[in-house]
Amino acid sequence: MLVLVVGPSGAGKDALLKAAREVFRGDARISFARRVITRPADPGGEDHEPVTEAEFAAREFALSWSAHGLRYGIPKMALDTPVVVANVSRGVIGEAATRHDVRVIEITAPLEILAARLAGRGRESAGDVARRLARTATIPSGVAVTTVWNDGTLAQGIERFVAAIREVLREGMGLTA
Repeated sequence: MLVLVVGPSGAGKDALLKAAREVFRGDARISFARRVITRPADPGGEDHEPVTEAEFAAREFALSWSAHGLRYGIPKMALDTPVVVANVSRGVIGEAATRHDVRVIEITAPLEILAARLAGRGRESAGDVARRLARTATIPSGVAVTTVWNDGTLAQGIERFVAAIREVLREGMGLTA
């Protein structure tokens, strides 16, 4: 099963994924895919595999997409456990659902929180932040979605996200997590 984590920029996906990796460390049933991105490494941001455009083009991916002027991919070899959690673009959900058993966890927060978080990263201009906030994508009908509001403390967000993963595991695979 592929658990697709989606949500707008600034929703806190990276922080929640990092914490969930620790919670589920040692559970052989679940893994967290490390994305390949045509963006340099960012010590304060997502732990991804930075590659050039040429390196990206030479790779094989289970899923790949473009957003914000970058290319993103989930390597085929990342799908090596019964449950794989992957941070993806909402725009790739439909394609993923045609090839994999998919569940979606959408992480979100109110617009003012998203804006403050994006501005606080200091990675983008005000115009880039505005464009990210204006971006919308619809989750295809027929795909199971669990929404996690990450609008409180980091600890609250982690608790909600981990609970959502456990619920998806129970519903999707009949597992006890």
